[in-house]
Amino acid sequence: MLSKKTKYAIKALMVLGRNYGKEPMQIIKIAEEERIPKKFLEQILLEMRNAGILYSKKGAGGGYSLNKAPEDIFLSQVMRLIDGPIALLPCVSLNFYRSCEECVEEHACGIRDTFVEVRNAMLQILNDTSIAQLINKEKQLSFDIDIQPE
Repeated sequence: MLSKKTKYAIKALMVLGRNYGKEPMQIIKIAEEERIPKKFLEQILLEMRNAGILYSKKGAGGGYSLNKAPEDIFLSQVMRLIDGPIALLPCVSLNFYRSCEECVEEHACGIRDTFVEVRNAMLQILNDTSIAQLINKEKQLSFDIDIQPE
């Protein structure tokens, strides 16, 4: 399950993505716009700044902005940064691999083999979905709702 922390990170990135190329945004504005607790958001934005996803500016006119284009920030990056492994089992993780204690023959494990397929399908989507695509998808979904016949 996607953690609240990761969901908030993605929502904050979408706000900053819509603001890309403009003045930095203050934390309070992002928090209010997306209904994210300010203290929690501060921690999340700091993590993303330390990872190079965000840029921060102090003082008057300060705040946060994207350090790269929304097209270049992918869900898999954000999820790994905030929560670590994406795979549902440690024995199928690409970046956080650990063998399962109870497993005798990992290469012959039907559970592992199935969850490798799940991981691959999920990674395909997460590696190919950028913040810009989420912003566009949200616009399209809002547009679709607006044109529904009564």
